[in-house]
Amino acid sequence: MVTEIIKDASDHMDKTLSALQHEFGSVRTGRASAALFDKVMVEAYGSPMPLNQVASIKVPESQSVLIEPWDKSVLGAIEKAILGSDLGLNPSNDGQVIRVPFPPLNEERRRELVKVCKHYAEEARVACRNIRRDANEKLKRSERDAGISQDEMHRGEAEIQKATDRHIAEIDEMLKRKEAEIMEV
Repeated sequence: MVTEIIKDASDHMDKTLSALQHEFGSVRTGRASAALFDKVMVEAYGSPMPLNQVASIKVPESQSVLIEPWDKSVLGAIEKAILGSDLGLNPSNDGQVIRVPFPPLNEERRRELVKVCKHYAEEARVACRNIRRDANEKLKRSERDAGISQDEMHRGEAEIQKATDRHIAEIDEMLKRKEAEIMEV
């Protein structure tokens, strides 16, 4: 019972780490990335659709992205969606494809992006702490209801704390790597 609770908590914390990795992937660095367009929604065929469902996104070089719609009639909608997003990019439409140049980031914008990353990391830390709290509550309930010993409960709490510390250290390391990537000129 105790090992199940510990494993469940650790699995949830792993999912938090992968969600943070995904969030960091959507933060713009100095290089072009197709992952930046994951959250861009295009008004196509009467409903909003993710950009990657109406076009292929390629990165031919580090400073530009090439977006090739499968149906040329949505070119204008794609361009409008990119302009309306919070990416701060200027797409150019040549009638066949959309090219999105990535201008180099200035110092102020880099610092803003680092703040965004720190916010994502803090959310992930809070999520790990909430998972720890829930797991500890399950252990206490198990001690009362299922009759596990106090020693088992304390051992379980210590294991959960170790897992929490390990995951928070990994979050801090991920943040440090992303911060270095953003600040790299």
